[in-house]
This record gives sequence, C-alpha cells and structure tokens, in this order.
Amino acid sequence: MLLLKYSDTLYETGTDEAGRGCLAGPVTAAAVILPDNFELDLLNDSKQLSEKTREHLRPLIQQQALCYHVVHIEPEIIDEINILNASIRAMQECIVQLTPTPHYIIVDGNRFKPVANIPYSCIIKGDSKYLSIAAASVLAKTYRDDYMNRLHEEYPMYNWKSNKGYPTLEHREAIRKYGITKYHRKTFRLLPEQLEMDLEFCK
Repeated sequence: MLLLKYSDTLYETGTDEAGRGCLAGPVTAAAVILPDNFELDLLNDSKQLSEKTREHLRPLIQQQALCYHVVHIEPEIIDEINILNASIRAMQECIVQLTPTPHYIIVDGNRFKPVANIPYSCIIKGDSKYLSIAAASVLAKTYRDDYMNRLHEEYPMYNWKSNKGYPTLEHREAIRKYGITKYHRKTFRLLPEQLEMDLEFCK
C-alpha cells in the first residue's frame, strides 16, 4: 500500500520524470501536491499500470490534487546539459510553478539538486512507495505519451505512437533507413555502430 506522505509538513510535493531513456522526444516531469484525504485505489508506479489505466487515472489525479504542473525539456536542451541535468531541471521547473509552494519535496530516484530552498529527499523506487510520486509518474508518462503521439503525425515512419521514442528494434531500424530528425537526441547512441558512422538528418 502506498503512503501519502514522507514528511510531517503541510504541503509535500512528489515529483517524477518520464522518457529519460528515449532516443527521441522530450524528457517530461510532473510535480503533484495531494490533499490529506486523497484516495485512489488503482494508483501505482506508472510503469506497473496499463496505458488504459494510466489514462483513466490522469483526470482523477488532476481533479483531486491540490495542484500539479508538467514540464517538457526538449532534445536540444538534453543534448546541451545531458539527460540527468535535463531531468532534474524539468522537475525543478514543475516545483517552482506549484501553488501553494511546497514545504517539502520527495523525488523518485537518487539524484536531485536544491530548488527554491525547499528541503527534499530522494527515494529509490519512490513511485511505488508514495502516492504523490506515483501520481507525478502517471502525469509525466501520459503527458509525454500525448506529446509523442503528436510528433508521430509529423514523422510516422518512426512509429513513435507505439514506441514513444524508446530504443526499440523498430525505432533503430527506422533511424538506419531514414536518418534522424530534429526530435532525436544527438548525444545519445542512436545506433549500436554509431561511433563508426555519421547519421544524416531526415528532411
């Protein structure tokens, strides 16, 4: 059973990201503050839920949350500052947009950087332990999936509607055949033999 809070503060936010391991598209983060009477039986780590369940939970989370915010960090920023820093920046940008301002932050994972002088704790597998992190994981995942579905319309040959930019065999074969797009992360190893070849842009 997931816990509501880690701290004893009034407003605690959970934050998480989605898309960190993808070859294309943004890394997306969400931050959520839940009320003390929050209950949502199906809520869990988004990776443990079906797409249908995540889509069912998203409006329920948004209706019940005291506040939430979602941020996308684009591939060119990921390439500039690296994926870890981009993930942290996305979470930080979410947090500073929350009203009320959180008194404490709980972060899924083991890396974070201070933001707005708010105390925080990193929690390994926090999305399967705390409701606010699980809620953030569902929002980040569903908003990013929507984003990749839109990009799919522009570049359907990569089938981002299905693989969401992750390094599937299908995605890599499309890169091999068509080259890369402005949405690909240029600093990532897009193909296994990338060090031995130059990738061309898909026009």
